[in-house]
Amino acid sequence: MKITEHLKRQTEDAYEWTNRLIESIPTEKWDEIPENIETNVTWQIGHLIMSFYYHSIMVIKGHQIDVIKKIPLQEYNKLFTNAKPINSVGKTNPTDLVSQLKIVQKKSLEIIESLSVYDLENPLEPTEMPHPTAKNKYEALDWNIKHAMWHCGQLGILKRIVDERYDFGLKTNE
Repeated sequence: MKITEHLKRQTEDAYEWTNRLIESIPTEKWDEIPENIETNVTWQIGHLIMSFYYHSIMVIKGHQIDVIKKIPLQEYNKLFTNAKPINSVGKTNPTDLVSQLKIVQKKSLEIIESLSVYDLENPLEPTEMPHPTAKNKYEALDWNIKHAMWHCGQLGILKRIVDERYDFGLKTNE
C-alpha cells in the first residue's frame, strides 16, 4: 500500500469516527458546557472544520475558493480557533455545521487522493501562521489524523456527560 493510500484510509477512519460521535449526540445538547470540561459539541465541530481546513487543505494546496464560498471561515476563526466555547453558544445551526464539516472532509480527502508520494516530502504552502508541528505535507496530514482523534476523545467524553455513554457495539458476557 502506498503511503498516500494509507494516509487517505487513516483520514477516512478519523472522519468516520468524528461523524459517528457527532451524529450520536442530540443537537439540543450541543451548546451545553459541562462543569470542569469547558467545551461543547458546537465548539468541537467548529474547531474541527477550521482544523481540517488548515491541516489538510490550506497548508497542502493553499486556499480553496470552492470551500471558502460555502463556509464563513473568517467568522469561524473568531468563534472556534482560540475563543472560549461559551462564545459559540447560539451562533450556529447544527445542520449547517455538520454540512460544512462534511464539505471540508470531502475536499481534504480529494486533496490527499491527488498527492503523489513525492508531494508529501514538499514543504507546506506558506501561511500567515506557521504550522505548530509540521514542516512538510506528510507531517501536516499525519497531524490532522492525530488531532481529529484527539477531538473524538473529547466528543466521546462530552457525549457521556450530556447524553449517555457511546455504544461502540461491544458485546458483553451477560
